[in-house]
Amino acid sequence: MTIDYVHGYSELETRRLGDQADTLAALLHEGTAYPAGSRVLEVGCGIGAQTAHLVASSPGARIVAVDVNEASLGRARARLAADSPDAEVEWHCADLFDLPFSDASFDHLFVCFVLEHLPDPQRALLELRRLLRPGGTVTAIEGDHGSVLLHPDSAHARAAIDCQVQLQSLAGGDAHIGRRLQPLLAESGYGGITVQARPVYVDQNRPELVEGFTRNTFIAMIESVGGDALAAGLTTSADWRRGVADLHRVAEAGGTFHYTFFKALAAKLP
Repeated sequence: MTIDYVHGYSELETRRLGDQADTLAALLHEGTAYPAGSRVLEVGCGIGAQTAHLVASSPGARIVAVDVNEASLGRARARLAADSPDAEVEWHCADLFDLPFSDASFDHLFVCFVLEHLPDPQRALLELRRLLRPGGTVTAIEGDHGSVLLHPDSAHARAAIDCQVQLQSLAGGDAHIGRRLQPLLAESGYGGITVQARPVYVDQNRPELVEGFTRNTFIAMIESVGGDALAAGLTTSADWRRGVADLHRVAEAGGTFHYTFFKALAAKLP
């Protein structure tokens, strides 16, 4: 099944994904550590930005990383070879809906920023449940663009964000999927579901987040879809420039930014 990844596969996107993973590692990976010897499937590993943190937090776990894009897997291998040369990661280029693994062959699943891009995330969760042993767990992490709070607030900035939301919807995804994790997991037959909201608040007193998250992760993501938004007739050049400028304003002195991620943990009941 071909998935239209709305953010693309450019070098800028590679850098953005790395910035996002490194800046938010403590927030997103807190509480996630797999026992030595356990077999863990990471679906949609991309460039390995999250894989590196899984390896660091779970020494001895057997990580199996899968992505549909061969070029991204090449970058992932190179990243892990540079950052964690002793890590033993098994890499596979495969479609999420045609994975080359037998039933109940994994102890744990890790799915981060993947479901948001799928036209049918419930179908994906059902397919992944097949691969999980009884009692095994799935960890799913997603954002929600509806959680954005800005100061100074700006209708133009919000319109620019909405362009990205609309483009993702046109591609079959959902940029608001964070709020849907609990019902999606429940409807897919998982039990013991817990969901935590993990907000990020940024102001000038947190310069590492101003740079790593507000500018290099979120604003960079919105800026990257400008050409597509204009081509789709979702905005005008003048409105787009104003929206992006107002977004950059919240990363300056006196500006604030808030975004919420959602982290779900669930199990395959015996």
